[in-house]
Amino acid sequence: MIALSPTPVLETERLVLRAPAQKDWPLWRAFHQSDRSDFVRPGATFDEGQSWRSWAAVVGHWVMRGWGPFVVTQKASDRGVGLVGPWQPAGWPEAELLWTIWDAKDEGRGIMAEAASAARRYAFDVLGWPTAVSYIDEKNTRSAALAGRLGACADPEASVPAGKGQIVAWRHPALKETRV
Repeated sequence: MIALSPTPVLETERLVLRAPAQKDWPLWRAFHQSDRSDFVRPGATFDEGQSWRSWAAVVGHWVMRGWGPFVVTQKASDRGVGLVGPWQPAGWPEAELLWTIWDAKDEGRGIMAEAASAARRYAFDVLGWPTAVSYIDEKNTRSAALAGRLGACADPEASVPAGKGQIVAWRHPALKETRV
C-alpha cells in the first residue's frame, strides 16, 4: 500500500490520528457525496471526479505544507471515522483547525473532541502556531458546539474564506489546553 512518509502519528486514550491513506478514499467519497458534507461544500453537488480531487487536496496538503489533516481512527480499528487537524490551503486567510465526522453513527461519543484537542496541541506545540481558527458554517450547530467545548470563541474580526457560505471564524485559545 502506498503511504505518505514521513508523517506523524498522534495517539490519545481511544484514538489514533494518522496520515490519510488510499484505504480512506471510499469512506471520504461516501461522506463527500452525501448530505453530511453540506457544511464543507455548501450548495455544491460533487461527482466522483470532484470528490477525488478534493481528497487529493487533503493528501497533497501534507506534501505541499509538510503537515495537514489527520484521519481519525479508533485504536481498536484502523477504519477512518473522520478528518481533523491543521489546514491552510493557498488563499486561506488563517491557519485552521478543521474536523469532519464521516458517518452519523460515530457522532455523540466525544471522538472529535478528543481528536481535535490532540490535533490542536500538535499545531501549537509542534508546528508552533500562536493561534488557530475553525471556519464553521453558521448553521452547523454541532461543530459550533464542539468549538465552544474546546474553548474557542466566535471572532467577528477574523477574515473568512470567500465563497464558503455564511462562515463564522471560531478562535481557539492560544498556547493553553482546554480540557474536554
